[in-house]
Amino acid sequence: MERLIIYQMFPRIFSNTTPDPKAWGKLEENGSGKLNDLTPKALRSIKELGVNCIWLTGVIEHATKSDFTAYGIEKDNPNVVKGEAGSPYAIKDYYDIDPAIAVDVNNRMGEFENCVKRIHKEGMKVIIDFVPNHTARVYHSDVAPSGVKDFGADDDITMGFSDRNNYYYIPFQQFSPHFPLDEEGDTPYVEFPAKVTGNDCFTAFCGRNDWYETVKLNYGHDYGDWSDHFCPVPDTWIKMLAILRFWASKGIDGFRCDMCFMVPLEFWHWVIPQVKKDYADVCFIGEIYDVGQYRPFLDYGCFDYLYDKVNLYDTLVDIEIHNHSAARLTGAWQTVDGIGDSMLNFLENHDEVRFGSKAYSGNPANVLPSLVVSSMISRGPFLIYYGQELGESALDNEGFAGDNNRSTIFDYWSYDTLRRWWNEGNPSLKKLTPQEKWLRGIYQKVLTLCNVEPALREGNFFDLMYVNLRHDGFNPHSQFAFLRYTAESVLLIVVNFDHTEADVDVVIPRLAFEMAGLHESDIVADDLLCERSLFVKLVPDGSTSVHLKPKDAVVLRIKG
Repeated sequence: MERLIIYQMFPRIFSNTTPDPKAWGKLEENGSGKLNDLTPKALRSIKELGVNCIWLTGVIEHATKSDFTAYGIEKDNPNVVKGEAGSPYAIKDYYDIDPAIAVDVNNRMGEFENCVKRIHKEGMKVIIDFVPNHTARVYHSDVAPSGVKDFGADDDITMGFSDRNNYYYIPFQQFSPHFPLDEEGDTPYVEFPAKVTGNDCFTAFCGRNDWYETVKLNYGHDYGDWSDHFCPVPDTWIKMLAILRFWASKGIDGFRCDMCFMVPLEFWHWVIPQVKKDYADVCFIGEIYDVGQYRPFLDYGCFDYLYDKVNLYDTLVDIEIHNHSAARLTGAWQTVDGIGDSMLNFLENHDEVRFGSKAYSGNPANVLPSLVVSSMISRGPFLIYYGQELGESALDNEGFAGDNNRSTIFDYWSYDTLRRWWNEGNPSLKKLTPQEKWLRGIYQKVLTLCNVEPALREGNFFDLMYVNLRHDGFNPHSQFAFLRYTAESVLLIVVNFDHTEADVDVVIPRLAFEMAGLHESDIVADDLLCERSLFVKLVPDGSTSVHLKPKDAVVLRIKG
């Protein structure tokens, strides 16, 4: 079975070719990429990286400042929209496609369905976001199937909590955040009574750092007395099951479930098996930030995969920028021992700063040790974020997003790195810098190895740190070493997080020899990253020597 290698992209930005986008630029000024831009040629170029799954982010219709009333879509009040394009997680219609990414707005669903077919034809899977915790402040579906009512349509707005309501309310209080609601557009935004804001902000007086563009959905949990009301099945559950089945029927292969831990675990236990009963191969990936909830969400919650942000990702960040020891990686895999193959690893996504940004490494060329560890430490899925393979470092000030070391999700924008690779719809390396070409080659090599090499695709893991912590030839502060192995193949993987080169002596214990089927020998080992051969001496409890450049890694085939 192949490991999932996921490429997350924003169609709105991915193929946008506007050469000089304007900060806070409107759709008419900065333009937008389209689903139709994902041509077979573009998709093949992504697949060449070793990618086998595309995560289309921001495809479901969300609140925006752009005016699509000509197409029968209600205009959103701009005072509760972040940025010109709006947040893709402020969903205004769970049954529709963002009109900005359609060439023919009236056929936007058809363009999405054709895009899914093209991705499948190129041998890749498709996942989209499922946003269960919150909607835009004003929700209305103009294309929902017959008989489907909008969220909140039958709510008793005099009740702060009711097990029959879709939203939570603050009765008899108008929504009054700590900023004006009449600065933009012709009509002030008025919400009475106030709904609870999406980040569990149970006050009418939220601030700009709250998710003020969203309102929290009610799944039957009363935050007043912490009681649960799950029987009879809440209306919100039933509506969400219908939405999941609707998108599964479009042929997609999975859902990345936004902030899944902010929704009761019992809902997932109820809904995921029902979806899989009809669509057995649809996978569910949960965004989660509490290690203590990993196992419950996998076991009882029925998720296939979960983010490992607060464990492995944060450990790698600390090693790269806070001088933490590489030896701490042992604790990271031990934390998820037994479920590591269900962890989705990554170095970038839309919530995190870019690896090459000022807030992280400062240089995308330093990525190799983190990339190798994150992608090769387990058999689980691995994710890269569009432009990561080119070293996009989020140096632009796009508007609402500002200079925050992330690529915007709120603005209409276009990035120079991607434009040059995109090459007017003919993806090519011609316009890339030497470093960008090298970097894309590194990502292609590493991601391809994850499935080409049986030891990385399905092999076992053996941490070599416990025998190297006090070994003179090995620096556990800057270096990390492990084996990946099957009965037929063994890989020795050593990384150097330091900015200086090092001659590293790695002890491979007798236990590892026995478990991996190694024998004492002198061999010529292939480095699968650099396509070079190294003389290696294999001795149980003895040292194997490798030379590592600054911010370097080796993946040595020592058996097979």
